[in-house]
Amino acid sequence: MPNLWSQDLFTKAWEYAAVAHHGQTYSTPVEGLRMDYLAHVGAVAMELMHGLVTEQQGLEFDYALQCALLHDVLEDTPRTYPELVAEFGQKIADGVAALSKNPDLPRTEQMLDSLQRIQQQPKEVWVVKLADRINNLSAPPAHWTYERKLAYQAEAQVIYDHLHSAHALLAQRLSQKIANYSQYLTA
Repeated sequence: MPNLWSQDLFTKAWEYAAVAHHGQTYSTPVEGLRMDYLAHVGAVAMELMHGLVTEQQGLEFDYALQCALLHDVLEDTPRTYPELVAEFGQKIADGVAALSKNPDLPRTEQMLDSLQRIQQQPKEVWVVKLADRINNLSAPPAHWTYERKLAYQAEAQVIYDHLHSAHALLAQRLSQKIANYSQYLTA
């Protein structure tokens, strides 16, 4: 079987993300328990790798995987777009920028803005967003309110509506995760 992606490019992006997200954690469904942020980054890459291997559709694996590993670097760390361009090139930096919400916009407009920018990128960037939301539809943090969970599920449907044409398998998986998320909708 041929190499589907470069281990060296994967490792470079993984290590860059690990340093950029060093010390960051996120809430889990267990009250008071926090998870190292790199667990999310790895899970998104795993979702993407499974989707790309199972249903290849001519997508460029290295490009998609580097965007997946770096997808939150601009949004959640002090790293900058020029730094990403210098380290990974403009194509990857543009993909990561599209996947990043614009903090200058009102929160209610940030996702739609990002989705519009994602849709101007190659399909590899689209599938990263699908994989990201698939992972994010695991059990929500214990402190989330019913309203926040409901809004998150609705936002996932908006993501599906905008990006489902990029990859049938990942779209189907996201659709199933949206449906399954109803189990967490208790007031």
